[in-house]
Amino acid sequence: MDFRLTEDQRALRRGVRELLAGRFDREALRAAVAAPSPSLDRGLWRELGAAGFFALRLPEPDGGVGLGRPEAVLVFEEAGRVLLPGPLVATHLAAGTVPGAADGSVVVTSAAEGLVPWLDEADVVLGDVTGAVPMRSVDPLTPLHRVPASGEAAPEAVGETADAVADAVLLTAAEQVGSSAATTDAAVSHARTRSQFGQVIGGFQAVKHLCAGMLVRTELARAAVWAAAVTGDPVEIAGAKLLADEAAVGNARDCLQVHGGMGFTWEADVHLHLKRAWVRAELRMPAARAEEAVAAGL
Repeated sequence: MDFRLTEDQRALRRGVRELLAGRFDREALRAAVAAPSPSLDRGLWRELGAAGFFALRLPEPDGGVGLGRPEAVLVFEEAGRVLLPGPLVATHLAAGTVPGAADGSVVVTSAAEGLVPWLDEADVVLGDVTGAVPMRSVDPLTPLHRVPASGEAAPEAVGETADAVADAVLLTAAEQVGSSAATTDAAVSHARTRSQFGQVIGGFQAVKHLCAGMLVRTELARAAVWAAAVTGDPVEIAGAKLLADEAAVGNARDCLQVHGGMGFTWEADVHLHLKRAWVRAELRMPAARAEEAVAAGL
């Protein structure tokens, strides 16, 4: 049994990375953060649609790319790496049911866990958002509304199927893996160039251990997410989300440590990964719910 990526899968990942590098690089990210209020780049959204980002899993006769869940995971990992903003998961999952979602002409969001991202920018909202009120989001590029509820927040939008819920959790986990990989790369790059006490800080054992731990977290989470993409098993997806959240949050924290005082400044990008990781961890299957799912499965 061969678990390596196929040449087509590697080409897909490479193509998405090149597209995002050209349309949402660091300058675009910082410009979006510096804007007076968060807003979606509709031109980029349509470009993503034209590239097949949202229609990736639609059958070819329906205008889609005809690929599967494993390929979608690779694509969303790349989106997480660059902190691409917007309700990507909801729009992707709505491509087969909401007209305009597949080609990026329509932005779709959904209410789950009592939270609704990008409500003001969305053209279509899935789920009951009656009484939704804006709340301050820790992530400057993920505006949030909270839906008042008399009891425990619903883990899914009204009408969502079990498969759609599982896919949403898995793709969110894939974004977390991309973010954890990006902060690992950032920490290693900084450790190789920053000098202190007459040598690069990457030569210090404590920094080596931090970077090594970040790599291990990322690879464990990636393996779990890729495996869950193949099996589609809800318990494996819950476990993958747990590992991916831990990797994204833990690696962002360790990346801050490697960067030292500079890492805590607004000018550095590290805090953006940490804040997005916090938000993603709550948007779909928070840790307590994932732990219960894994425990029940055992």
